[in-house]
Amino acid sequence: MSEISIQEIIKPENLVYQKTKLMTDKTLSYCPGCGHGTTHRLIMEVVEELGLENDTIGIAPVGCSVLAYEFMNVDMQEAAHGRAPALATAIKRLWPKKTVFTYQGDGDLAAIGTAETIHACNRGEKIVIVFINNGIYGMTGGQMAPTTLVGMKTSTSPYGRDVALMGNPLKITELIAQLPGTYYVTRQAVHTPSAVRKAKRAIRKAFQNQLDDKPGLNFVEVVSNCNSGWKMTPVDANNWMEENMFPYYPIGDIKVDGELVK
Repeated sequence: MSEISIQEIIKPENLVYQKTKLMTDKTLSYCPGCGHGTTHRLIMEVVEELGLENDTIGIAPVGCSVLAYEFMNVDMQEAAHGRAPALATAIKRLWPKKTVFTYQGDGDLAAIGTAETIHACNRGEKIVIVFINNGIYGMTGGQMAPTTLVGMKTSTSPYGRDVALMGNPLKITELIAQLPGTYYVTRQAVHTPSAVRKAKRAIRKAFQNQLDDKPGLNFVEVVSNCNSGWKMTPVDANNWMEENMFPYYPIGDIKVDGELVK
């Protein structure tokens, strides 16, 4: 019996799914069950499907995603903690034909980088910001983040977040949606197949808006778990996220084509 190649077995017309060529073979450094890896894949699938692999520049600052350049096979640039929107602004203005995105966590984007985030959004920079919100500082030991829920325990709020002492969780996505410079603002998740499909559509819309030179910044929040920081199994972390994170950070579009969703 003659040998049959895998190409002959898996014919293109029968292909349902294959790994995007824009994800490297480097083993992901994220904790098992974390949403970072899935979100990485979605971004790279969108870039490949839009044919932008040679014209995309990503910026990853400090946080769990600091090594994103090892996993995403496109041009990547590191940024100082919180400064990714400023660097993305410079790159996009110097190379306006390039597709530029930042990939940031809540500690980076909503704490040390709050000013850069708000001003880039207010100016309407024509970039995409992908924001991973897991309500905690995942990389540095599980400290309280601006997005940590009321009553949520972390290494720096062992008795739970107290509003009187620490203020309310920051809904940064709703905040920047009010700014006239934002064109598309949405909040998604990647913990189920259905959520992954919706998140991919949102990311694709954001990138397509930039490609079409729509007037403003595109912002995609992804609510994710942090099972290691939350000290839960991945399954328990996903359940906890649905029960606790989603009511405070509801999933769905907030601003579309420059207009707030009613």
